[in-house]
Amino acid sequence: MMDISSPVACECSAAWLARAGLRPTRQRRALADLLLAGGDRHLTAETLHGEAKQADADVSLATVYNTLKAFTSVGLLREIVIEPGRVYYDTRSDDHPHFYYEDDGTIADAPAGSVAFASLPDVPEGMEIAAVDVVVRLRHK
Repeated sequence: MMDISSPVACECSAAWLARAGLRPTRQRRALADLLLAGGDRHLTAETLHGEAKQADADVSLATVYNTLKAFTSVGLLREIVIEPGRVYYDTRSDDHPHFYYEDDGTIADAPAGSVAFASLPDVPEGMEIAAVDVVVRLRHK
C-alpha cells in the first residue's frame, strides 16, 4: 500500500484532483492516494474506509461516501450499481464492461471490446444516452 504521507503520493493526488477542478483537501488527498495506489480498482465505500483506517487517515465513512460522490461527479471515478445498496467505484473511468462474481461479491474488468451492440434504443426527445453499463453476472455451476 502507498504511504499516503509521501511527497510523491501527495503530488500525484493533488494533480489528479486539480485536473478535475476539485480542491485538494486533506481528506480528498488521503482518499485519492489510496485510490491511485495499485492500478485499476473496484471498491466499495466501506472497503475504502477500511483502507483509510489502516493507513491512519482520519476520515469518517460519511466523508468517504461524500468524497466518492464528488470524484464520480467530475469523472475521476465510475459508479457501478450492482443492485440497490451495492455500489462499487471504479478507478478506470472509460466505458468498459465488468464481470460480477455473485459467489464472493467481487467485480472485475471484462476484456475491452468484448461487448458489441448492433443498436441502442431511440431515446425520448430532449434526452441523450449518458452511458451504457454492462455487468455480466457470473456464478459457479
